[in-house]
Amino acid sequence: MAYQEVTHTGWFSRIGKSFGGMVTGLVLIVAATGLLYWNEGRTVKTGGAIGEAQMQTVQMGDISKVDPSFNGKVIYATGRADTKDMLQDPVFGVGKVAVKLDRDVEYYQWVESSRSEKRKKLGGGEETVTTYTYAKQWTSTPVDSNTFKDPDYIGINEVLARVQNEQWVAPTVSFGAYTLPDFLKSGIGGAQPLQVELEDQQKQEIAKLISVSRRYLRQPGAVRPGAIGVVADTVARSVSGAVLGENDVDVATYVHSQGNVVYIGADPNSPHVGDVRLTFTQTPPADVSIVAKVVGSTFDKFTASNGYTFSRIDMGTVSAETMFEGAKTENTVMAWILRVVGTFLVIAGLRMILAPLSVIADVVPIFGTIVGAGAGIVAFLLGLAWSLVVIAIAWIRFRPLLAAGLLAVVAALLALLYKRGRARKKLEGTGVA
Repeated sequence: MAYQEVTHTGWFSRIGKSFGGMVTGLVLIVAATGLLYWNEGRTVKTGGAIGEAQMQTVQMGDISKVDPSFNGKVIYATGRADTKDMLQDPVFGVGKVAVKLDRDVEYYQWVESSRSEKRKKLGGGEETVTTYTYAKQWTSTPVDSNTFKDPDYIGINEVLARVQNEQWVAPTVSFGAYTLPDFLKSGIGGAQPLQVELEDQQKQEIAKLISVSRRYLRQPGAVRPGAIGVVADTVARSVSGAVLGENDVDVATYVHSQGNVVYIGADPNSPHVGDVRLTFTQTPPADVSIVAKVVGSTFDKFTASNGYTFSRIDMGTVSAETMFEGAKTENTVMAWILRVVGTFLVIAGLRMILAPLSVIADVVPIFGTIVGAGAGIVAFLLGLAWSLVVIAIAWIRFRPLLAAGLLAVVAALLALLYKRGRARKKLEGTGVA
């Protein structure tokens, strides 16, 4: 059942908060401006490093032996990333000869969701109705239910065991006669499910992690038949809270394995709050293609003349041209992502700076809505213009030939704002608002 919380904020409090938000907005604009400028330099320099590496790259055809003639050179090579190292989870005893071994943990928890609806009041006040709903779902970390708003759900969460996500990487991964450094090993993908089969002794060891609470035992179906002898399951549920403690339950029966999953709980087919699910995957040896600088019998990142570094590893046999094109595409995509993020932050900062105008006009809610909409349009146009100016300035520094065209776009946006202002003044002069 949904839980609602209603809060009221007076007009003067709203004005005070909006003026306080102006400082935050200014900080946001400054930070976004720095991000936009830095991103253009990063994009150009990264592209330069990629191009410089591409011009210097030579093909290493035979990786079966260390060739001193390649030492210090940027090479492209294909081969098998292999290992003989046994990786093992020391807690759960799961092991495999692999490049990587991963343990991913999930907890079955109550999760709080909220949705707020603001209603303006005559006189400038504001009423906020927040609706909280609760649902059970798998989460990556335990959820602190002591912060829940609904008193009926406060403190309702628990976990049978606390386990961390972990990854183990093979100390030695060979690439022919060479060995791969950590930065290349981290790029090896192709994870596969790792079959888990637990012996009784392993279950007993894992059971030491489990803490079964009375509340968990009181959950319907949590106590399985036979858990306290021959007492029927329905009776077990009714008396468990009174007579059972964790010492009365064989906690090893709460450990299950199926496929690549270790499940800690009464019944994997019927999860209860507190259950823990662990998924194991392994990354086997595989064919890879690399671009990197040879250093003896291993590799390092190539450092370009501008100080930026470059290296790359792709799964399978991939041509050098395709690898470099992929690197250039990723650089372009990242540039546009950061441009959009930076522009959005500038607009959000300007919106916060202009917020007091709509709050002041909210004495009559319809006026506040109109002013707020106008402020939003102005913030968008000014924010977009400001972002383009920053990018243009960065381009003058890093891409001089493209800067002029971008400044022309900025001039068009400012002209649009100017015409909008003139049109508004004419309407006011005729008495039409």
